[in-house]
Order: sequence, then C-alpha cells, then structure tokens
Amino acid sequence: MNLVHLRSEWAPNVTRELLAGAVVALALIPEAIAFSIIAGVDPKVGLYASFCIAVVTAFAGGRPAMISAATGAMALLMVGLVKDHGVGYLFAATILTGLLQIVAGALHLGNLMRFVSRSVVTGFVNALAILIFLAQMPEL
Repeated sequence: MNLVHLRSEWAPNVTRELLAGAVVALALIPEAIAFSIIAGVDPKVGLYASFCIAVVTAFAGGRPAMISAATGAMALLMVGLVKDHGVGYLFAATILTGLLQIVAGALHLGNLMRFVSRSVVTGFVNALAILIFLAQMPEL
C-alpha cells in the first residue's frame, strides 16, 4: 500500500475532519459535565470518560451517525448504582455494557429495532427528557 492510498482511505479531507473533531469536543464538554452530575459523580470523571471514549473511537473507527459519547439514558440508570455501590461499580458496569454491546453487534441484534414502533421510540425519548429535567431540578 502506498501513502496516497492510505491517505485517501483514512483521511480524505483532513480540514473537515479536524473541524468536526473540534466541534464535537466543544459540544462534549458541557454534556459530559451535565451527565456526570446527573449520575452523581465528580464532573472530572465524566470528562475523563468522554476523552477515553473519543480516543477509543478514533483508533477503533467510527461510523456515520454513530454516537460515541455519554448518553442521558445511561446517566439516569447509573444514579442508583453510584448511590448504592460507589464509583468502582460504575467502571465495572461500563465495561460490562460495552461487552454486551459487542455481543449484540456480533449477533446482529440491531435488526430487531425494526419491530419497535415509532410511537414506542417517541415515548421513550419523551420519558427520558422528562427524567433528565427532573434530575436537574435539585440543581436549579
């Protein structure tokens, strides 16, 4: 493989990739802080975790429309875990979640999402928004 082929495959438009990375990084900082506050951990934990996710995604390779960041759904689920068992269990739960996602991807379980109706997905997202709002009320 020559250098031109590698460049065209891995970095077809370096300027666009750098700009996209900068925008995502700037958007990820407040998101990581907010979700770590929701989960009940120190905001530094959220920032370090977001950085680690970005590095792993950069080396493992992302896909278009793939979300590689903290999510509100996971932050809401982790509140009880952190409250009951501490941050140590949060790391173990994160590793286990990643392994389950790898297994689900290998088994092509994403195809089952075709059977979930649009109204169920809309209800899930709306409920998630309400729960995030309620979780922020003490901070207000």
